[in-house]
Amino acid sequence: MPALPVSFACAAYDRMVPLLTGEVRPAGIDLNFIPIANPRDIFDRMAGRLEFDCCEFSSSELISQVATGASALTAIAVFPSRMFRHGFITVNRNRIKSPKDLEGKRIGVPLYTMTAAVFIRGMLTDQYGVDFSGVEWVQGSINAAGRHGNPSPPPLLKKVNIKVNDSGKSLSDLIDAGEIDAIIGTGFPRAMRTNKAIGRLFPNFPEVERDYYRSTDIHPIMHLVAIKRELCERYPFVATGL
Repeated sequence: MPALPVSFACAAYDRMVPLLTGEVRPAGIDLNFIPIANPRDIFDRMAGRLEFDCCEFSSSELISQVATGASALTAIAVFPSRMFRHGFITVNRNRIKSPKDLEGKRIGVPLYTMTAAVFIRGMLTDQYGVDFSGVEWVQGSINAAGRHGNPSPPPLLKKVNIKVNDSGKSLSDLIDAGEIDAIIGTGFPRAMRTNKAIGRLFPNFPEVERDYYRSTDIHPIMHLVAIKRELCERYPFVATGL
């Protein structure tokens, strides 16, 4: 039986290079590795149009899709991206000195449902007792005006105070002008370079992250590998081969 052609979109992370070069070949599969540097682009193309047979995918988006009972995707326990997120909380240091100071503030976020944001909220709640119920979330791109990609997550089950950033400014512009108090996500506002009031909530984040790992044994999962459910059901060896 000839190998089954399978397309796989993923960033060319160091741990994925052997798949990209062909040094590692999944059993029974003729893998077409499609390197795409921007994961958000991969997620949107897969969630919106099922463009690939399998791909790197947001763990929070896959879990929420599966929870609806109508997901066209399934997943394997392979994680292209695992990353601590303590260093990705940017604040106005004149207003926010500690995690609890985030309560009741206006916080920018690229996408409320993105895995990094889900993890950061959970970590701050569990480790520092932060209550986010009074926060106004301002959702949009960090360093450009408009939205962050073109996601299609299912509706939230609980009402959350989320405002779409339609100001014509980036989240970086808003924190620079004092219109929001913090940003959480996967990147940093350009305003950090010019505004001395803007910095990390945890300036010593490598030490904080090491302590977090020692106390919890958690190395946070960001992305997993999603496969078209139809493909898996028809060719179960695709999941095991990958």
